[in-house]
Amino acid sequence: MVRPSSVTLKIIMAVSGILLILFLYVHMIGNLKIFLGGTDFDHYAHWLRDLGTPLLPHMWYLWIQRGVLTLAVLAHIYTAAVLTVRAKKARPVKYAHRPKVQGSYAARTMRWGGVIVLLFIIFHILDLTTGTVNPIGDHEHPYANVVADFAPGRWYVTLFYTLAIVAVGFHLWHGIFSAARTLGQQTEKGQRRAKTIAAVLSAVLVVGYLSVPFSVLVGLVD
Repeated sequence: MVRPSSVTLKIIMAVSGILLILFLYVHMIGNLKIFLGGTDFDHYAHWLRDLGTPLLPHMWYLWIQRGVLTLAVLAHIYTAAVLTVRAKKARPVKYAHRPKVQGSYAARTMRWGGVIVLLFIIFHILDLTTGTVNPIGDHEHPYANVVADFAPGRWYVTLFYTLAIVAVGFHLWHGIFSAARTLGQQTEKGQRRAKTIAAVLSAVLVVGYLSVPFSVLVGLVD
């Protein structure tokens, strides 16, 4: 069996990461509709279920999207795991006096950040997709589900959500820069530009996602 090269794995990791990033931004824009009120937010949620009709049956678009995202997540995790194992095998003997490598905080936290994000995805699906652990869990009223989810009494959910989104931000910060480098951006000027773009995009994503739970928490959305 032919094993894919490390370069191929890095490209797969970068492309799957870009696909997930695009979804995160589109999803964030949809989430921000909650500030338009319950009617608009619920209408948007129901529109997603009918997207593609009559060409596609009801809910098929969402299931196709979920399938593609699942494959992207699995590809991203698999390539990261294989590349990590190969990197360790390439240096099987530890140096007695190895100098400390200066890396960004985002780079050093990629692994545990990925674990937090994975756990969050599982919880998020059970919470706002299936409604299993949501206080209301009413598929006909998504706005009410979100408000109930981040109510002051459920501060621990908001805390977990915050930790997960911050982890996503750090993951995204390092990931965008790494993807740009993997896909051919090697010049010093280009790398500086990639770092700046990565920082801005990560900050926008974190602020955009956290604006919803904290607005519910302080009563701006009820």
